Amino acid sequence: MDEDGVDIKKARVIVFDTTLRDGEQSPGAALNIDEKIEIARVLEEMGVDVIEAGFPISSPGDFKAVERISAEIRNCTICGLTRAKPRDIEVAADALKGAAYPRIHTGLGVSDVHLQYKLRTTREDALAMGVNAVKLARKYTDDIEYFAEDAGRADPEYLYRVLEAAIAAGATVVNIPDTTGYTTPAEFGALIAGIKNNVPNIDKAVISVHCHNDLGMATANTLAGVLNGARQVEVTVNGIGERAGNTSMEEVVMSLKTRRDVFGVDTRIKTPYFYSISRLVSNLTSIPVQPNKAIVGANAFAHSSGIHQDGVLKDRTTYEIINPQDVGVPDSAIILSARSGRHGLRHRLAELGYHLGDEQFEKVYERFLDVADRKKTVDTRDLEAIVSDEVGMFFQETYHLEQVQVSCGNNSIPTATVRITGPDGQVYCDADHGTGPVDAIYRAINRVIGEPNELIEFSVQAVTEGIDAVGRVTIRVQAEEPVNGGLRRVFSGHGADTDIVVASAKAYMFALNRLIAARRDAVNGK
Repeated sequence: MDEDGVDIKKARVIVFDTTLRDGEQSPGAALNIDEKIEIARVLEEMGVDVIEAGFPISSPGDFKAVERISAEIRNCTICGLTRAKPRDIEVAADALKGAAYPRIHTGLGVSDVHLQYKLRTTREDALAMGVNAVKLARKYTDDIEYFAEDAGRADPEYLYRVLEAAIAAGATVVNIPDTTGYTTPAEFGALIAGIKNNVPNIDKAVISVHCHNDLGMATANTLAGVLNGARQVEVTVNGIGERAGNTSMEEVVMSLKTRRDVFGVDTRIKTPYFYSISRLVSNLTSIPVQPNKAIVGANAFAHSSGIHQDGVLKDRTTYEIINPQDVGVPDSAIILSARSGRHGLRHRLAELGYHLGDEQFEKVYERFLDVADRKKTVDTRDLEAIVSDEVGMFFQETYHLEQVQVSCGNNSIPTATVRITGPDGQVYCDADHGTGPVDAIYRAINRVIGEPNELIEFSVQAVTEGIDAVGRVTIRVQAEEPVNGGLRRVFSGHGADTDIVVASAKAYMFALNRLIAARRDAVNGK
């Protein structure tokens, strides 16, 4: 109880982040181990209660990621996902053995659709499988979460029986997923209320909610669950995840904080981290944040209407219900130019949360001067793109692009020449032609590096406005030869520059270096 007699445990919602597991299942969003560690560290710093670090049995890489996060992150519960199979649970327990607070997350489907078509089993057999899984998991840890997959489309009476049996077997958390994003907030809230009223031993477990965004209602459904007694929310940074994504952490946490008068609960999350972790996850997964994304989108605190501008200048609360600084959004009014110098740039980077070493800072400063010479001003988003390009690489770069030159036009054959420094320090120069300037560059790079791949996605996005805007290119390539486990893995890359052709070359080099690093790690058993 606090000084006002409020039960703190009931007044606080546990934040369960699954960015590194469910979020990483977004197509093309695969992260290497070092990138996962970097995200996990920020999640720990910002106060996340539970980090679902991966699905250990799914791949050697996932196992090692869970194992390393368990060893390095000491202030969060570390969770590993399993199916309701003995081998899954044993492997997860092995990966989690170094964790200060380990949790095994197991379960299986409860809807008739899943039982009949996916599991091909009966209700009774599935119930028994779930109970046996929980009992086995209890041999390794006292913290067991049981998921009732597709609970949103299940028969409530059967769901109540499954949850009662799982809790009796030792589950301490019961996860109620709206796996397909099918339910409405009223339906999902009623489902949680029904569980509270009809599962006799529900007081012995925490109710968790895990909602998907197929109909755009993941956040609303999660909040409806909280209103009806759920005390754990399962979320991802930026709402990334399979299909249309998962519930967005920043949206749920800020809703609970801003409307505490409605929800009556809070979290441990340090909300000023939201902006920086949003950009970190976006850069590492190469999944852009849409400009109108709530809380962390580029336009979330932007005002273009004259009426709105007048109101905000008189009093921020006329059109802003959240103080931008509460979520770490920087003051975009600070403008940098080439005349700002090192001191001004370092001060602005520190305000944005970037504390760079001397070598990293010099790289950023050189790029900053290059952009500033071509633009009248360099704003926050330009700086973020520069920093992401220069210091956001969590793997060893094998080949470095030194120079690219392109010749093209409507009456000429697009031709590109590239200079690349190889792993032996030797500089290679080659050229090729293609259907356009980018195709020519990629062909020329391929002649030097010789790593067979297929370009499966190419997108260009303006980081800032105007004819001199910094352009950001995001690509995904698929290895033609298997990488680790017999899979033709997909690797993403990004590059930013005021010259979109140069940005395209940087993005391709980034993706190829990731591919080469993954192949090297597989050979070395990392």
